[in-house]
Amino acid sequence: MSYKTFKLNKDFRRLYGRGKSQVSPYLVTYSVKNRNGGINIGITTGKKLGNAVNRNRARRLIVAAFRENLAHVKSGYDFVFVARSRILSVKSTVVAEVLKKQFKEAGIWNDNNEETSD
Repeated sequence: MSYKTFKLNKDFRRLYGRGKSQVSPYLVTYSVKNRNGGINIGITTGKKLGNAVNRNRARRLIVAAFRENLAHVKSGYDFVFVARSRILSVKSTVVAEVLKKQFKEAGIWNDNNEETSD
């Protein structure tokens, strides 16, 4: 399964206005059903996180955590992830667990795709 990213302000505003939000100390997730059936994501990292190095690290953490959960996410949704300052103090596995919990709260988690363990 794959996803696309969006960067237009109107896409972010649409999700802020219409999307359901789940909050954690590390990030806020906005989700809304889309019409095209694919998965689209956008990531917001504000200047409160610090310099460009910190903001890019936060983006990389969120993308890594999202990719870890991608196989279980129902298709047909748009997501915006807003990084919070505490995200810089944790690893991507912690963020992945938080995302999993947020997806389950939103009803977007799909348990049918069980991962095989070696």
